[in-house]
Amino acid sequence: MDKQTILIVDDEHDLLDLIEYNVRQSGFNALRADNGKEGIDLARKHQPDLILLDIMMPEMDGHEVCTVLKDDEKLSSIPVIFLTARGDEKTEIKSLDKGADNYLTKPISPSKLMSHIKAVMRRINEKDKTALVINIRDLEINKDRYLVIRQRNEYQLPRKEFDLLYYLASRKGKVLSRQILLNEVWGNDIYVIDRTVDVHIRKIREKLGSDYIETVKGVGYRFKE
Repeated sequence: MDKQTILIVDDEHDLLDLIEYNVRQSGFNALRADNGKEGIDLARKHQPDLILLDIMMPEMDGHEVCTVLKDDEKLSSIPVIFLTARGDEKTEIKSLDKGADNYLTKPISPSKLMSHIKAVMRRINEKDKTALVINIRDLEINKDRYLVIRQRNEYQLPRKEFDLLYYLASRKGKVLSRQILLNEVWGNDIYVIDRTVDVHIRKIREKLGSDYIETVKGVGYRFKE
């Protein structure tokens, strides 16, 4: 089995060296870039399995990079983990709103960082074992292609938006709490705030319309039958 590849984008060269070493020691291939533009070029050329992304960088910050990645059909499903010195909630929410899978703050120990990376990769591998297509109402949700088709229009959702939609659709009619969705879509071993689910639901509704996912006040969400 080929090694999975992690792209590290950060303008701190000492940190790049440290993370690259730990990534390789953990059995992954590593690519590195010290600015956002180079990171995008490497992502387009190599299509890595995961991208670790700093926010505060010259020329092009991490949020701008993430926007470009999520707008690119070939790259939009690649999971992104932000690793940044900014620990305020506003920046964290903005990062998750951009489509990030996780948000970590510096400083962080190499072992803890690799634990988060492995958790994301593990969930990806588990989800990729089975290629399924859900046909529900006027939607075709194709897990093999990470594609949603509605009235002949194709939507390439970012990975976490797709995973959330797929999970809800596969349990249509069932009310699912935010905590259940966080555990099942993001994983028990990844820390994200409750608002993460709300942000991703809003993004799905912006793209597909508000007729599919119903908010059950005080409880959670339900995919309408």
